[in-house]
Amino acid sequence: MRLMRARHAVSQGERMTFADKAALRRAALAAREIAHGQSLDEVANTALVATIEALPNAGVIAGYVPIRTEISPLPTMTILHGMEKRICVPVIAGVAQPLKFHEWVPGCHMVDGPFGTQVPKAGAGLVPDLLIMPLVAFDATGTRLGYGGGFYDRSLKQIATQKFVRAVGFAYNAQEMDTLPREVTDWPLDMIVTETGLRVF
Repeated sequence: MRLMRARHAVSQGERMTFADKAALRRAALAAREIAHGQSLDEVANTALVATIEALPNAGVIAGYVPIRTEISPLPTMTILHGMEKRICVPVIAGVAQPLKFHEWVPGCHMVDGPFGTQVPKAGAGLVPDLLIMPLVAFDATGTRLGYGGGFYDRSLKQIATQKFVRAVGFAYNAQEMDTLPREVTDWPLDMIVTETGLRVF
């Protein structure tokens, strides 16, 4: 019920306030927490591996090390590494800066990064062809609601000046909302993978 009330509350009007977005995040995070305890990660990772396997020109893939109740792509990252893909994870370089991406391999030495993240202690800098992206919420148009820092949006914009890049959201189906605000700086998802499968936008 709380998620539905939040959806209704923010559907009024075209411009959403900071308080509106905060309400969206609270509702979506509550839904994510419930889904996180339902053993959905394995089937979602099966769908994610199949999706990425089918994509051309995806030799360098950015995953992430999950925090809190984020769905974990670590099984996918391990499988793709075994397929001779190069895997990297995001590293926060500073406030209002694009992310850097450092190479990750299964079992590599990880250290604490900002905001509770884990990053490789040593790893080559890579420019990904595809980003597996965590999120707070998504909608049917491919709009992604993150934590508000804009790190992925800036990173995708920067990478796109160098080469073609895909943005693949990875989430629980429960994180979908009816509509989300999209600012001019927001980079839309190309596709989303959940435990129910793949959707392309």
